[in-house]
Amino acid sequence: MRIIKYPELAAWPELVKRPTKSFEDLEAGILETFRLVQEQGDAALLELAHKYDGVKLESLLATETEIAAAETQLTVELKEAILQAYSNIQLFHTQQAEPVKQVETMAGVTCWRKSVGIDKVGLYIPGGTAPLFSTLLMLGVPARIAGCHDVILCTPPSKDGSIHPAILYTANLLGIKQVVKAGGAQAIAAMAYGTQSVPAVDKIFGPGNQYVTVAKQLVNKAGVAIDLPAGPSEVLVIADGSANPAFVASDLLSQAEHGADSQVVLLTNSETLLQQVAAELQAQLDVLPRKAFAAKALQNSLGILLSDVEEMLRFSNLYAPEHLILSVAGFEQVLDQITNAGSVFLGNYSPESAGDYASGTNHTLPTNGYARAYSGVSLDSFVKKITFQYITPQGLQNIGRTIEVMAEAEGLEAHKNAVSIRLKEISKNV
Repeated sequence: MRIIKYPELAAWPELVKRPTKSFEDLEAGILETFRLVQEQGDAALLELAHKYDGVKLESLLATETEIAAAETQLTVELKEAILQAYSNIQLFHTQQAEPVKQVETMAGVTCWRKSVGIDKVGLYIPGGTAPLFSTLLMLGVPARIAGCHDVILCTPPSKDGSIHPAILYTANLLGIKQVVKAGGAQAIAAMAYGTQSVPAVDKIFGPGNQYVTVAKQLVNKAGVAIDLPAGPSEVLVIADGSANPAFVASDLLSQAEHGADSQVVLLTNSETLLQQVAAELQAQLDVLPRKAFAAKALQNSLGILLSDVEEMLRFSNLYAPEHLILSVAGFEQVLDQITNAGSVFLGNYSPESAGDYASGTNHTLPTNGYARAYSGVSLDSFVKKITFQYITPQGLQNIGRTIEVMAEAEGLEAHKNAVSIRLKEISKNV
């Protein structure tokens, strides 16, 4: 971790840049993958699985037998944990549903809005170095609550052609039957354009590496909706002298172990804490199974010494982290100063891992500074909001002249006439 003490304000924009490849560096290769999938369909997915995943697949789809067998391959403890997480995530997301509210904007003019589930959605679940069945819960639960008709799941297979049983078990729990053994940019292309085995969807969800993120942005440009730009994971921790250095180090490492392209940032006003966290990082890193990934991520990570909590919050809002942990005394007094963050964890006993797995909030969040404008995935992500209105004859008499005047001022005579012709008809019957 690179240590920086009291950086000048002018240096902040450079410090908040993520250590990722540029869009342009990745685009050409991804577009070639898209071309192959569009031209060759399933054959391209099979070829690319062999090329990138090192597996020769007999079929792209997980069979009913594979899905059914997954339950027997998990421990009772893990199945109970998944069910507990499922319950909490479902409870939190169910509360996001909005009742239909009819509003009479003026006498005889009634308007309302209704949420309707997106018909076909595709879920991308990373499965390479870490099978993220937790992400499947985060996406599948709100999709189910929203009433999405078709849910397609794409996840990369292991070298023996199997899918991790926890992913299959969770898919079955959610009622997802179409499980496709495909990862990377080729999976995004399959869900966007369709193949013989993979139906094209209306919206694609799910995090991934830089290739997946850019692939999602490219299909979005082509007209396929996506949830948000969710790339390599990141966390920013704001900690003062009251924080526990072991806790802080564990939170930083919990994100660093996601992958070499992840980034973690520590902001503190305590040089002593900064030194203590650095020592804890090394001690905890040495015993991690994914030490190599975390160590690589730490090379691109920052420990920054700033003057006070207010300055740290200003830096955080500029960085706009995916995950923000606030380990400072009296954090309740500064919450209103947080304006850019995907998800916030408060106090010394709210680890980011809780949000990743089971507290109930969604862990599919904007990265790379997109939290300045994007929200994380929620029930709203899986629905369309359709507005309705009903105007009675009396209502049109009340609002009609307003419409006529505005349409005439804009020079849109047909708009005006659509009202005038009705008002004349109403006047005949009075």
